[in-house]
Amino acid sequence: MAFTVDLDKFRFSEAMRAGVDGKRVLITGAGKDGGLGQAFALAAGLNGADAVGVHFHRSSHDGFDLVAALESAGVRAFPLQADVTNFGDLWASRSYVIEQFGGLPPDLVVCNSGLTERGYSFGRALKHVDGESMAKRRARVRQSFIDNLDESRLVLDTKIDGFLATTHLWAGEAVYAEYPLRLVYVSSRQAIDPGASVPGYAISNWAVLQLPSVLKVNLGRSADLVSAFSMLLPFVRTGMTGEYAENPKVFGRWQPRMLETHEAAEAFLQLLTQPPEATDTGMFELMVEPADEGRVAVNWKQVRLDIREDNLDWSESSPLHY
Repeated sequence: MAFTVDLDKFRFSEAMRAGVDGKRVLITGAGKDGGLGQAFALAAGLNGADAVGVHFHRSSHDGFDLVAALESAGVRAFPLQADVTNFGDLWASRSYVIEQFGGLPPDLVVCNSGLTERGYSFGRALKHVDGESMAKRRARVRQSFIDNLDESRLVLDTKIDGFLATTHLWAGEAVYAEYPLRLVYVSSRQAIDPGASVPGYAISNWAVLQLPSVLKVNLGRSADLVSAFSMLLPFVRTGMTGEYAENPKVFGRWQPRMLETHEAAEAFLQLLTQPPEATDTGMFELMVEPADEGRVAVNWKQVRLDIREDNLDWSESSPLHY
Protein backbone atom coordinates (compact mmCIF):
# COMPACT_ATOMS: atom_id res chain seq x y z
CA MET A 1 0.00 0.00 0.00
CA ALA A 2 1.27 3.50 -0.81
CA PHE A 3 1.93 6.05 1.91
CA THR A 4 -1.26 8.12 1.91
CA VAL A 5 -1.14 10.60 4.77
CA ASP A 6 -0.24 14.30 4.63
CA LEU A 7 2.87 14.95 6.73
CA ASP A 8 1.99 18.60 7.27
CA LYS A 9 -1.09 17.60 9.28
CA PHE A 10 1.23 16.10 11.89
CA ARG A 11 3.33 19.20 12.45
CA PHE A 12 1.89 20.78 15.58
CA SER A 13 2.53 23.92 17.59
CA GLU A 14 5.65 24.41 19.68
CA ALA A 15 3.57 23.88 22.83
CA MET A 16 2.89 20.26 21.83
CA ARG A 17 6.56 19.23 21.65
CA ALA A 18 7.40 18.92 25.34
CA GLY A 19 6.57 15.22 25.72
CA VAL A 20 8.53 13.98 22.69
CA ASP A 21 11.28 16.54 22.13
CA GLY A 22 14.67 14.78 22.18
CA LYS A 23 13.12 11.42 23.08
CA ARG A 24 14.00 7.97 21.81
CA VAL A 25 10.52 6.76 20.93
CA LEU A 26 9.46 3.17 20.24
CA ILE A 27 5.90 2.58 19.03
CA THR A 28 4.42 -0.88 18.64
CA GLY A 29 1.83 -1.64 15.98
CA ALA A 30 2.95 1.35 13.91
CA GLY A 31 3.13 -0.29 10.49
CA LYS A 32 -0.33 0.12 8.99
CA ASP A 33 -0.90 3.04 6.67
CA GLY A 34 -3.64 5.28 8.04
CA GLY A 35 -3.41 3.64 11.48
CA LEU A 36 -3.06 5.11 14.95
CA GLY A 37 0.46 3.75 15.43
CA GLN A 38 1.55 5.44 12.23
CA ALA A 39 -0.02 8.68 13.44
CA PHE A 40 1.81 8.53 16.78
CA ALA A 41 5.11 7.84 15.02
CA LEU A 42 4.63 10.81 12.70
CA ALA A 43 3.59 13.06 15.57
CA ALA A 44 6.68 12.13 17.57
CA GLY A 45 9.11 12.32 14.68
CA LEU A 46 7.85 15.58 13.20
CA ASN A 47 7.71 17.32 16.57
CA GLY A 48 11.21 16.87 17.87
CA ALA A 49 11.86 13.22 18.78
CA ASP A 50 15.52 12.25 18.62
CA ALA A 51 14.70 8.91 16.94
CA VAL A 52 11.60 6.81 16.23
CA GLY A 53 11.37 3.02 16.17
CA VAL A 54 8.53 1.80 13.93
CA HIS A 55 7.40 -1.64 15.02
CA PHE A 56 5.24 -3.94 12.92
CA HIS A 57 4.57 -7.63 12.61
CA ARG A 58 3.01 -8.34 9.21
CA SER A 59 2.55 -4.89 7.65
CA SER A 60 6.14 -4.57 6.49
CA HIS A 61 5.48 -2.62 3.27
CA ASP A 62 3.57 0.11 5.11
CA GLY A 63 6.14 0.10 7.90
CA PHE A 64 9.04 0.64 5.51
CA ASP A 65 7.09 3.41 3.77
CA LEU A 66 6.59 5.15 7.11
CA VAL A 67 10.29 4.93 7.95
CA ALA A 68 11.15 6.34 4.52
CA ALA A 69 8.67 9.21 4.98
CA LEU A 70 10.17 10.08 8.37
CA GLU A 71 13.70 9.95 7.01
CA SER A 72 12.74 12.15 4.07
CA ALA A 73 11.58 14.72 6.63
CA GLY A 74 14.95 14.60 8.39
CA VAL A 75 13.86 12.30 11.21
CA ARG A 76 16.08 9.46 12.42
CA ALA A 77 13.86 6.38 12.16
CA PHE A 78 14.22 2.62 11.87
CA PRO A 79 11.95 -0.38 11.25
CA LEU A 80 11.44 -3.18 13.76
CA GLN A 81 9.76 -6.42 12.69
CA ALA A 82 8.75 -8.61 15.62
CA ASP A 83 5.85 -10.65 16.94
CA VAL A 84 5.22 -9.23 20.40
CA THR A 85 3.34 -12.39 21.40
CA ASN A 86 6.40 -14.51 20.61
CA PHE A 87 8.59 -13.83 23.62
CA GLY A 88 11.77 -15.17 22.04
CA ASP A 89 11.18 -12.96 19.03
CA LEU A 90 10.60 -9.95 21.26
CA TRP A 91 13.69 -10.59 23.36
CA ALA A 92 15.80 -10.92 20.22
CA SER A 93 14.75 -7.38 19.21
CA ARG A 94 16.24 -5.87 22.38
CA SER A 95 19.85 -5.46 21.28
CA TYR A 96 18.82 -4.24 17.82
CA VAL A 97 16.61 -1.48 19.26
CA ILE A 98 19.31 -0.34 21.67
CA GLU A 99 21.83 -0.30 18.85
CA GLN A 100 19.52 1.80 16.65
CA PHE A 101 19.04 4.26 19.52
CA GLY A 102 22.80 4.79 19.76
CA GLY A 103 23.46 2.36 22.59
CA LEU A 104 20.63 3.55 24.85
CA PRO A 105 17.21 2.07 25.59
CA PRO A 106 14.05 3.94 24.57
CA ASP A 107 12.80 6.54 27.00
CA LEU A 108 9.24 6.63 25.59
CA VAL A 109 7.45 3.40 24.62
CA VAL A 110 3.91 3.53 23.22
CA CYS A 111 2.17 0.16 23.45
CA ASN A 112 -0.28 0.28 20.57
CA SER A 113 -2.01 -2.49 18.67
CA GLY A 114 -3.26 -2.28 15.11
CA LEU A 115 -5.90 -4.94 15.75
CA THR A 116 -9.61 -4.97 16.41
CA GLU A 117 -12.44 -7.39 15.67
CA ARG A 118 -14.69 -7.50 12.64
CA GLY A 119 -17.42 -8.27 15.14
CA TYR A 120 -19.76 -11.09 16.00
CA SER A 121 -22.77 -11.67 18.25
CA PHE A 122 -21.17 -12.75 21.50
CA GLY A 123 -23.20 -15.42 23.32
CA ARG A 124 -25.85 -15.66 20.60
CA ALA A 125 -26.41 -18.38 18.05
CA LEU A 126 -26.40 -17.67 14.33
CA LYS A 127 -29.74 -16.86 12.75
CA HIS A 128 -31.83 -19.70 11.36
CA VAL A 129 -31.68 -20.26 7.59
CA ASP A 130 -34.88 -21.51 6.00
CA GLY A 131 -34.53 -24.97 4.48
CA GLU A 132 -31.14 -25.60 6.05
CA SER A 133 -30.61 -29.15 7.30
CA MET A 134 -29.55 -29.74 10.89
CA ALA A 135 -26.22 -31.15 9.70
CA LYS A 136 -25.44 -28.01 7.64
CA ARG A 137 -26.48 -25.73 10.47
CA ARG A 138 -24.30 -27.61 12.94
CA ALA A 139 -21.29 -27.29 10.62
CA ARG A 140 -21.96 -23.61 9.91
CA VAL A 141 -22.37 -22.72 13.58
CA ARG A 142 -19.25 -24.66 14.54
CA GLN A 143 -17.14 -22.91 11.91
CA SER A 144 -18.47 -19.51 12.97
CA PHE A 145 -17.68 -20.32 16.61
CA ILE A 146 -14.08 -21.22 15.77
CA ASP A 147 -13.52 -18.24 13.45
CA ASN A 148 -14.99 -15.74 15.92
CA LEU A 149 -12.92 -16.93 18.86
CA ASP A 150 -9.75 -17.07 16.75
CA GLU A 151 -10.34 -13.41 15.99
CA SER A 152 -10.81 -12.59 19.68
CA ARG A 153 -7.79 -14.65 20.70
CA LEU A 154 -5.50 -12.70 18.37
CA VAL A 155 -6.68 -9.40 19.88
CA LEU A 156 -6.38 -10.71 23.44
CA ASP A 157 -2.93 -12.17 22.85
CA THR A 158 -1.62 -8.95 21.32
CA LYS A 159 -3.06 -6.40 23.74
CA ILE A 160 -2.58 -8.46 26.91
CA ASP A 161 0.41 -10.79 26.36
CA GLY A 162 2.12 -8.42 23.92
CA PHE A 163 1.76 -5.30 26.07
CA LEU A 164 2.78 -7.26 29.18
CA ALA A 165 5.90 -8.62 27.50
CA THR A 166 6.85 -5.25 26.01
CA THR A 167 6.50 -3.66 29.43
CA HIS A 168 8.58 -6.37 31.12
CA LEU A 169 11.34 -6.01 28.54
CA TRP A 170 11.74 -2.24 28.51
CA ALA A 171 10.94 -1.50 32.14
CA GLY A 172 13.58 -4.08 33.06
CA GLU A 173 16.07 -2.42 30.73
CA ALA A 174 15.30 1.03 32.17
CA VAL A 175 15.88 -0.18 35.73
CA TYR A 176 19.09 -1.98 34.74
CA ALA A 177 20.47 0.99 32.78
CA GLU A 178 19.08 3.52 35.28
CA TYR A 179 17.47 5.54 32.50
CA PRO A 180 13.98 7.01 33.07
CA LEU A 181 11.23 5.45 30.95
CA ARG A 182 7.69 6.57 30.19
CA LEU A 183 5.20 3.93 29.05
CA VAL A 184 1.89 4.69 27.35
CA TYR A 185 -0.81 2.07 26.83
CA VAL A 186 -3.36 2.67 24.10
CA SER A 187 -6.77 1.49 25.29
CA SER A 188 -10.29 2.35 24.17
CA ARG A 189 -13.38 3.91 25.65
CA GLN A 190 -14.98 0.56 24.96
CA ALA A 191 -13.03 -0.71 27.98
CA ILE A 192 -15.46 1.14 30.26
CA ASP A 193 -18.42 1.43 27.86
CA PRO A 194 -18.41 -1.83 25.86
CA GLY A 195 -19.97 -1.86 22.44
CA ALA A 196 -21.74 -4.78 20.85
CA SER A 197 -19.94 -7.44 18.82
CA VAL A 198 -16.34 -6.82 19.93
CA PRO A 199 -15.95 -8.87 23.13
CA GLY A 200 -12.24 -9.64 22.82
CA TYR A 201 -11.46 -6.00 22.05
CA ALA A 202 -13.46 -4.69 25.02
CA ILE A 203 -11.99 -7.23 27.45
CA SER A 204 -8.39 -6.72 26.34
CA ASN A 205 -8.71 -2.94 26.59
CA TRP A 206 -10.03 -3.32 30.14
CA ALA A 207 -6.97 -5.40 31.02
CA VAL A 208 -4.70 -2.70 29.58
CA LEU A 209 -6.02 -0.25 32.17
CA GLN A 210 -4.50 -2.32 34.99
CA LEU A 211 -0.95 -2.42 33.64
CA PRO A 212 0.35 0.91 35.07
CA SER A 213 -0.72 0.10 38.64
CA VAL A 214 0.51 -3.50 38.45
CA LEU A 215 3.86 -2.25 37.16
CA LYS A 216 4.15 0.36 39.92
CA VAL A 217 3.60 -2.22 42.65
CA ASN A 218 6.12 -4.64 41.16
CA LEU A 219 8.88 -2.09 40.62
CA GLY A 220 9.02 -1.30 44.32
CA ARG A 221 11.94 0.98 45.13
CA SER A 222 12.72 1.35 41.42
CA ALA A 223 9.25 2.75 40.67
CA ASP A 224 10.55 6.29 40.33
CA LEU A 225 12.49 5.31 37.20
CA VAL A 226 9.41 4.25 35.24
CA SER A 227 6.11 6.07 34.82
CA ALA A 228 3.12 4.69 32.95
CA PHE A 229 -0.43 5.63 32.02
CA SER A 230 -3.21 4.40 29.78
CA MET A 231 -5.39 6.43 27.45
CA LEU A 232 -8.91 5.54 26.40
CA LEU A 233 -9.52 6.73 22.86
CA PRO A 234 -12.87 7.26 21.13
CA PHE A 235 -13.58 6.21 17.54
CA VAL A 236 -10.81 7.25 15.16
CA ARG A 237 -11.03 6.78 11.41
CA THR A 238 -8.44 4.16 10.43
CA GLY A 239 -8.26 1.33 7.94
CA MET A 240 -10.20 -0.80 10.41
CA THR A 241 -12.95 1.69 11.22
CA GLY A 242 -13.28 3.65 7.96
CA GLU A 243 -16.25 1.58 6.79
CA TYR A 244 -18.18 2.82 9.83
CA ALA A 245 -17.19 6.47 9.52
CA GLU A 246 -20.53 7.45 8.03
CA ASN A 247 -22.59 5.25 10.36
CA PRO A 248 -23.55 7.20 13.49
CA LYS A 249 -25.10 4.05 14.97
CA VAL A 250 -21.55 2.87 15.57
CA PHE A 251 -19.96 6.00 17.06
CA GLY A 252 -22.93 8.27 17.68
CA ARG A 253 -23.31 7.60 21.38
CA TRP A 254 -19.85 9.06 21.97
CA GLN A 255 -19.08 11.75 19.41
CA PRO A 256 -20.54 13.75 16.52
CA ARG A 257 -18.03 12.25 14.04
CA MET A 258 -14.97 10.05 14.02
CA LEU A 259 -11.65 11.73 14.71
CA GLU A 260 -8.99 11.70 12.03
CA THR A 261 -5.66 10.16 12.98
CA HIS A 262 -3.83 13.51 13.02
CA GLU A 263 -6.45 14.88 15.43
CA ALA A 264 -5.99 11.92 17.77
CA ALA A 265 -2.21 12.30 17.52
CA GLU A 266 -2.35 15.99 18.43
CA ALA A 267 -4.50 15.20 21.46
CA PHE A 268 -1.99 12.51 22.43
CA LEU A 269 0.91 14.99 22.31
CA GLN A 270 -1.12 17.37 24.46
CA LEU A 271 -1.45 14.66 27.11
CA LEU A 272 2.27 13.91 26.88
CA THR A 273 3.10 17.55 27.67
CA GLN A 274 2.02 16.84 31.23
CA PRO A 275 4.94 15.82 33.46
CA PRO A 276 5.32 12.07 34.12
CA GLU A 277 4.50 12.45 37.80
CA ALA A 278 1.15 14.02 36.87
CA THR A 279 0.09 11.12 34.63
CA ASP A 280 1.71 8.17 36.41
CA THR A 281 -0.72 5.22 36.87
CA GLY A 282 -3.53 7.36 35.45
CA MET A 283 -6.31 6.53 33.02
CA PHE A 284 -7.17 9.36 30.63
CA GLU A 285 -10.25 9.44 28.43
CA LEU A 286 -10.41 11.55 25.28
CA MET A 287 -13.79 13.22 24.81
CA VAL A 288 -15.09 14.59 21.51
CA GLU A 289 -17.71 17.33 21.45
CA PRO A 290 -19.33 19.43 18.71
CA ALA A 291 -17.90 22.90 18.12
CA ASP A 292 -18.80 25.86 15.93
CA GLU A 293 -19.25 25.55 12.16
CA GLY A 294 -19.53 21.77 12.21
CA ARG A 295 -16.13 21.23 13.75
CA VAL A 296 -15.30 19.16 16.84
CA ALA A 297 -13.44 19.92 20.04
CA VAL A 298 -11.57 17.46 22.24
CA ASN A 299 -10.69 17.41 25.90
CA TRP A 300 -9.19 14.93 28.33
CA LYS A 301 -10.84 13.53 31.43
CA GLN A 302 -9.24 11.38 34.10
CA VAL A 303 -11.03 8.10 34.78
CA ARG A 304 -11.06 6.71 38.31
CA LEU A 305 -12.37 3.23 39.00
CA ASP A 306 -13.54 3.35 42.60
CA ILE A 307 -13.83 -0.05 44.25
CA ARG A 308 -16.87 -0.50 46.46
CA GLU A 309 -17.35 -3.45 48.79
CA ASP A 310 -20.74 -3.97 50.42
CA ASN A 311 -21.65 -6.42 53.15
CA LEU A 312 -24.29 -8.97 52.16
CA ASP A 313 -27.24 -9.53 54.49
CA TRP A 314 -27.32 -13.24 53.74
CA SER A 315 -23.59 -13.78 54.38
CA GLU A 316 -22.51 -13.60 58.03
CA SER A 317 -19.04 -14.10 59.43
CA SER A 318 -18.85 -17.49 61.07
CA PRO A 319 -16.07 -19.93 61.92
CA LEU A 320 -15.42 -22.60 59.35
CA HIS A 321 -15.92 -26.22 60.29
CA TYR A 322 -13.25 -28.70 59.30
